[in-house]
Amino acid sequence: MKLATYGLPALVIAAAAILSSVFIVDEREKALVLQFGEVISVKETPGFYFKIPLIQEVVRYDDRILSIDTDAIEVTPLDDRRLVVDAFARYRIADPVRFRQAVGGAGARAAEIRLTDILLAQMRETLGGVTSNDILSEDRAALMALIRDAARLQAEKIGLTVVDVRLKRSDLPEQNLEATFARMRAEREREAADEIARGEEAAQRVRAQADRTVVELVSDAKRQAEITRGEADGRRTGIYAAAYGADAEFFEFYRSLSAYEEALKGSNSTMVMSPDSDFFNYLKSSTSADK
Repeated sequence: MKLATYGLPALVIAAAAILSSVFIVDEREKALVLQFGEVISVKETPGFYFKIPLIQEVVRYDDRILSIDTDAIEVTPLDDRRLVVDAFARYRIADPVRFRQAVGGAGARAAEIRLTDILLAQMRETLGGVTSNDILSEDRAALMALIRDAARLQAEKIGLTVVDVRLKRSDLPEQNLEATFARMRAEREREAADEIARGEEAAQRVRAQADRTVVELVSDAKRQAEITRGEADGRRTGIYAAAYGADAEFFEFYRSLSAYEEALKGSNSTMVMSPDSDFFNYLKSSTSADK
């Protein structure tokens, strides 16, 4: 009876002691075994481990790659064109003993604050030594590598390894945006005015060339017309001369009939002439005017 009365509590106490002395480290973490606040063992391999209950404690740290985002800060490059930049970093706890010594019991939050300060300082130093065009161009990859390497040297002092650093944003401050947009707008308007002026100049050249071509074509057409008209007049005169030479009497008669037709054309059928006028000579007799 006494054995049952005292044996069961003792068994429970023994089981609790055994359970409190066993701990598990999985593949995603590292563990430190502390005794009175001092590190006495580092457990980095996954598995079961033992500790002394009540005397020793286990502190676990994430062994995966972690991320951190920095606040946006203003940097002043060499060309004094201020930019607002922010970044994110990937890091991991490489040395848990040094990490524990650096941050104590504050844990990951204190480490992130210190790492953020390191990143911001390196961003200001690195980006302040180049121009804004370098920051905004494809060369920014080399700048991020410089920031990462410099931050890695500082982070090793607190047991961290900086895996990567990337700039997320590189913008102008709000107070500079309007001035920058105004300058860009003025540059575009100047370029547009230059293009319009060049277009007007080209149009004037085309119009002048067209006007000269018109004058040349009209002059040539008039010259050809005068030549054709002169040739026609010559041929007409030749035809008249040939007709007159063939039959002078008939030619005179034909010319008189043509003159009658022109004189009596339309509603005008009245003419006042001297009785002895030769105009109606062929209407006076059946003979020619010479007879």
